[in-house]
Amino acid sequence: MKTKFAERLKELRLEKGISLVALSKEVKFSDATLSRWENGISDVSGAGLVALAKFFGVTTDYLLGLED
Repeated sequence: MKTKFAERLKELRLEKGISLVALSKEVKFSDATLSRWENGISDVSGAGLVALAKFFGVTTDYLLGLED
């Protein structure tokens, strides 16, 4: 089962029209790591969460599904 985080990460990435490879260069995490996060295979790290929130201009709480 995908987490709310995984769903929101994919949604934000697709809305921005950016590939996993391009996103990986922006946030300094490998595309494989981002793919595992996006597919709910592994949990996001704290540093990853902050980097993604800054890149997408959302809060960490939004990414985690704690707020809409």
